[in-house]
Amino acid sequence: MTENTITKRKVISSLIWKFLERGGVQGVQFILSVILARLVTPSDYGIIALLLVFIQIANVFIQTGFSAALVQKKESDDLDFSSVFFMSLFVATILYIILFFIAPLVSRVYDYPNLTILLRVIAITLFFGAFNSIQNAYVSKKFRFKCLFLSNIIAVFISGIIGIILAYNEFGIWALVFQQLSNVFLSCVVLWFSAKWRPKFVFSFSRLKDLFTFSWKLLCSSLLDVIFKNIYNLVIGKTYSTEQLGVFDRGQQFPRVIATNLDGSIQGVMFPTLSAYNDDVITEKKICRRAISSSAFILMPCMVGLATIAKPLVEILLTDKWLPCVPFMQLSCIAFIFYPIHTANLTAINALGRSDISLKLEIIKKTIAIITLLITIPLGIYAMAIGQVIQTIIISFIHAYPNKKLMDYSYFEQIKDLMPSFILSVVMGVIVWFLHFIHIQQIVLLVLQIISGIVIYVLLAKFSKNETFNYLISTLREVRK
Repeated sequence: MTENTITKRKVISSLIWKFLERGGVQGVQFILSVILARLVTPSDYGIIALLLVFIQIANVFIQTGFSAALVQKKESDDLDFSSVFFMSLFVATILYIILFFIAPLVSRVYDYPNLTILLRVIAITLFFGAFNSIQNAYVSKKFRFKCLFLSNIIAVFISGIIGIILAYNEFGIWALVFQQLSNVFLSCVVLWFSAKWRPKFVFSFSRLKDLFTFSWKLLCSSLLDVIFKNIYNLVIGKTYSTEQLGVFDRGQQFPRVIATNLDGSIQGVMFPTLSAYNDDVITEKKICRRAISSSAFILMPCMVGLATIAKPLVEILLTDKWLPCVPFMQLSCIAFIFYPIHTANLTAINALGRSDISLKLEIIKKTIAIITLLITIPLGIYAMAIGQVIQTIIISFIHAYPNKKLMDYSYFEQIKDLMPSFILSVVMGVIVWFLHFIHIQQIVLLVLQIISGIVIYVLLAKFSKNETFNYLISTLREVRK
C-alpha cells in the first residue's frame, strides 16, 4: 500500500469523523437551542451575545496563532505542545484579570448592572479554552477527529440539558451562562480521556519564538476578524436595545451554525492536509479546488433552503415572539453562500505559511467593514444587515486574489467551481418556495418543503451529472470498501 493511498484514506476517514462531529453537534445544538429559545427572552439572548463578544476577543489571544502554528509545523513535539500550553494558561490568567476589573465599566456603558457578575463568571471559560485549544491542535495534527466528535457531542448535549433545566426553573440569563461554562469544561474533560494528551513540565522560549514567527500574524488577523465580526453586536447593544440585539443575533445564528459546521468540517481537515503538502503547489491547488466545490455543494442548498422556509420555521420552532428575526436570517443566508470562497482560500494561504498575507487581507477587509458600518448605522438595523451582505460579496474577491499568484487559482476558476452547485440550489429553492401555495397544515407543509428540497437537489445533481456529487458518492463507496 503506497503512502499516498494511506494519506487519502486518512483524510477521508478524518473528514467523515469531522462531518459526524460537526453534524452531530449541529443537530444537538439545533434541538437544544430551539427549546432554550422558547424558555428565555430575546433580551436574554441579546445579553449573552454581548458577553460572548468579550470572551471571543479574549480567546483569540489564547486559542489562535500558537495552536495553528502547532498544526502547521511539520515536526511538532512534546516540547512545542507543552510550551504553548503553559503560555496559553499564563495569557488566560492575564486576560481574566483584565476582564474582571473592566466588568463594572462594561456594565455602566451598556447600562445593565448585572453585566459585572455575568462577565466575571463567564470569563472562567478562558482557562478551559486554553487547555482545549492545545488538545484540539494535538488531535488535528494526529488526524484523530473521532476524539473531537466524542468531546463536542457529549459536551454540547450535557451542557444543553443543564441550560434547559435552569431555564425551565426560571434562571433566565444564568441558564445561558452556565450552559457556556459547562460546554467548554466538559469538552476538556472528554478530550483528557480520549485524546490522552498530557502536558509535560517542560518549557522552551526558543520554541515559542519559532512558532511565534508564524503565529503572530495569524493572531493579528484573527483578532481583527473577531472584533469586526462582533462589532455589530457591540454597536446594536449600545445604540438600540438588548432585545433588538437578541433578534439580530438569533436571526444570524441558524445560518451561521450551519455554515460554520458544514464548511468547517471540510476546512478543519483541509488545513493539516494542505500543511502536509505546503511544498507542492500543484497538489495544494487540487485540494483547495476540491474543498471549495465540496463545501459549496453541501452549503449552498442549505442556505437557499433555509432562506426559503425561514418564516414558517421560526414560527413553528421558536414561536411568534422571534418572528422579527426572519429578515436577518434570510439576509445572513445570502451572505454565507460565499463562505466556501472565504474559508478555503484563507486555509490554503495559512497552510502555505503565508500568515503575512492573511494579516494584510484582514486589514483591507476591516477597512471595508468600518466604511460599511459607518454608512449603515444611521440608516437603521436592517440597513446594517444588508450592508453585511454587500460587504461579504466584496470580501470574497479579496480572499481569492492572492491565490491567483500562490497557486494559479483565479477568482474566475473559483466561481466556475461554485456555479454548478449555485444553479442547482436556486432551482431547488424556487420549487420549494412554490410549495407554500399548497393549503395544508403549516407544520406538515414545512416537513414537505424540507424533504422535497433534499430529494429535488439530489435528483438534480444526479441527472445533471454534477462532478462534485459524483466525487462524493465515489468517495463514500471507497470508504465502505
